[in-house]
Amino acid sequence: MKKIITILFNFLLLITVNAQQHDQKEIDKMNTKTLIVYYSFSNNTKGIAERIQKATLFDMVRIETVEPYVGTLDEISSQGQDEVRRKFKPAIKPLNIDLSDYDTIIIGTPTWWYTMAPAVLSFISSQDWTGKTVIPFMTNAGWPGKVIKDIKTACKGANFIHEKEIRFSSSELDKMETSEKELNDWISSLIN
Repeated sequence: MKKIITILFNFLLLITVNAQQHDQKEIDKMNTKTLIVYYSFSNNTKGIAERIQKATLFDMVRIETVEPYVGTLDEISSQGQDEVRRKFKPAIKPLNIDLSDYDTIIIGTPTWWYTMAPAVLSFISSQDWTGKTVIPFMTNAGWPGKVIKDIKTACKGANFIHEKEIRFSSSELDKMETSEKELNDWISSLIN
C-alpha cells in the first residue's frame, strides 16, 4: 500500500511540475512584445505586414524615407540599383518606437537588386540587435537574391526564427504566387 501511495504521490508531483512549466511558458509568451517593422514601395510588403498585424495584433510601424522615390519605374529602379551597389542608407523618418521595448522584431522588405531595400538597411544599421529575436520576411517577383542572409549579417547579435520568402508574379506585380495556405500557415507559426 505504501508503494502505491508513493507512486501516486510521485505521479501527482510530476503532473504538477509539468503544469507549472507549461503555465510559465504561457506567461513568458504573453510577456514578450513583438513589433512588425516594414518598408514597402509597391505595397506588396505592406499587404503582408498588415495581414500579420491583423492576425497577431502585434504593434506595427512603416519605414519611410525622408526623400520619397520619384520618377518613372525605370528611373526609380536605376536609382535603387545604384543605392544597393553603394550600400547607401537613405535618411528615414523617425519611427516613434523604442526598440528596447520589444523582444521580437518582424522585419519586412521588398527585394531590391537581390538584397533588402536601402531604407531597411538604414533602419537595421541604426539599431542594437543584441539579444533580440528577428523574424525576417521578404517579398520578391521571382528573384529572392540574398535578402535573408544580408538581414542576418546586418542584425549582429540577434537570433533568427521563422524567416520567409513571399513570391509575387513578375508580370502581374501585385499577384501573389506563394499560396494562401503557405502564407497563412507561416503567419500562424508566429503566434504559436
